[in-house]
Amino acid sequence: MTVLEPFGARLRRAMDERGPLCVGIDPHASLLAEWGLNDDVAGLERFSRTVVEAVAGRVAVLKPQSAFFERFGSRGVAVLETSVQEARAAGALVVMDAKRGDIGSTMAAYAESFLHKDAPLFSDALTVSPYLGYGSLKPAVDLARESGAGLFVLALTSNPEGGEVQHAVRGDGLGVGATMLAHLAAENAGEEPLGSFGAVVGATLGDLSSYELDINGPLLAPGIGAQGATPADLPGVFGAAVRNVVPNVSRGVLRHGPDVAALRTAADRFAAEIRTAVTAS
Repeated sequence: MTVLEPFGARLRRAMDERGPLCVGIDPHASLLAEWGLNDDVAGLERFSRTVVEAVAGRVAVLKPQSAFFERFGSRGVAVLETSVQEARAAGALVVMDAKRGDIGSTMAAYAESFLHKDAPLFSDALTVSPYLGYGSLKPAVDLARESGAGLFVLALTSNPEGGEVQHAVRGDGLGVGATMLAHLAAENAGEEPLGSFGAVVGATLGDLSSYELDINGPLLAPGIGAQGATPADLPGVFGAAVRNVVPNVSRGVLRHGPDVAALRTAADRFAAEIRTAVTAS
């Protein structure tokens, strides 16, 4: 198996060169309709190809949401495979938003689906859920290290329901979300210029100064645009860790389709605003 340069190093370079923007590929039914497309495989393929054509050559990261492809069965997954391969060929890093989480051989199989270099759906990084215990992620951590890929672990998510688990306090007084951040800091210890094991931390959460966000790894930050957060909010939320934030924008860019030029303009605008906010902090 060919081993890539570690994901963290590749991501740091992409963010420095292209700006720290992640654009989601979220072909849900309402967005397909807004583009004048049918909610079928043909519409899915047109949508995905257009997004890749428009922005894969200019943004650091593309993040397809696998569920919106899986709902069409094997033909939808085939579209996802093509989208991943074409996005990576155009120079974007691909974070597969699949939020997988299980134990033992099942977790290993999920990891092989997305993190083995020869897998049809190989992605530069994968979102995973640690709420069967952080140790349950070991097969994914190990394979990511072997292949030069990365993980984004759900830590402090932007959905209101997340707090009942992530803000819970353990017997030793440490919060669950904070525990996940501590595990990731340990994974990334000593890595340069950036570790490959990141956290998902919502940009809509306000002041997070009580959390140790400097995990020497990337922070995937959903919530910019339609969910209400703005690029200018990033320094106040992430503090000294803001340089390692990868803000995700989905609808804020995608609603400008299907016009390729309009999608590019929207992505460029968000990238410039994010770069300005991060640089000024």
